[in-house]
Amino acid sequence: MTSTTGLRTMMQMKRIGEGLSCSSKSEVTGELVYIRTVEDVMNLFDKAAGKICIVDDAGTTTLGPILSELAGTLCTTGGAGSHLAIVSREFNIPCVMGVSVKSRDLSSLNGKKGKIVTEADDRGVLYLVD
Repeated sequence: MTSTTGLRTMMQMKRIGEGLSCSSKSEVTGELVYIRTVEDVMNLFDKAAGKICIVDDAGTTTLGPILSELAGTLCTTGGAGSHLAIVSREFNIPCVMGVSVKSRDLSSLNGKKGKIVTEADDRGVLYLVD
């Protein structure tokens, strides 16, 4: 017998991105935040818990002050040896590198609920959750 609750949950998720899963294989759900500047990180002080941050620079160090509080990280560039992937592994935080997102304007994802899932060992998938 199939649970209708489980089916309903799956139907409310929309696959919007995919890349290389480089860290914890845990599934996480959280509020998406597109980080472009140090000021964006500063605005998350005391509010970073449970957030999934999206960045463009695989070598970024700006997430350092809030990294331990994040639910997950996504980066549009880089790979398993990139700085963000390495520190995400150290903190056991799900991290997807080289993620290709279906939105042309990543800032449009701010405040929306996302979910990171690892499929087939190393494919990290980003879902938008309604």
